[in-house]
Amino acid sequence: MFLVIDANILFSFFNPESSRRKVIKNCSKLGYRLVSPDFAFEELLNDKEKIKKYSKIGELEFIIFFSLLEKLIESIEKLQYNQFITQSKELAPHIKDVLYFALALHLNCPIWSDEKSFKKQSKVKVYSTSELLREVGLKK
Repeated sequence: MFLVIDANILFSFFNPESSRRKVIKNCSKLGYRLVSPDFAFEELLNDKEKIKKYSKIGELEFIIFFSLLEKLIESIEKLQYNQFITQSKELAPHIKDVLYFALALHLNCPIWSDEKSFKKQSKVKVYSTSELLREVGLKK
């Protein structure tokens, strides 16, 4: 099953203590195919200094974690789900989130996000981190 991951989830992957990192590692082991719009990886690189400061990691650790993230999460080009952008504008709470919903509509799959506003629609299933922790057996 596909699972679209939003940028905030990806950002927290760099924090060695993050529960989101544990979920990412376990989701792939349980058969989830983790995907994200390609712009999300560009955002990570653009915010590298902020991520390093927040996560308390150095340059080498950032490079290693980024490389691992690229192996665990498939980056999908906008051209592949472009036809769903108009529909997703009606679902996404913010313009910056439209591509996550478009990708989820294209793949007919849920989104992983901790933004509560994502759940204010009923077309796309949205999992929070705590829901996925239970799903992958890391929390009761």
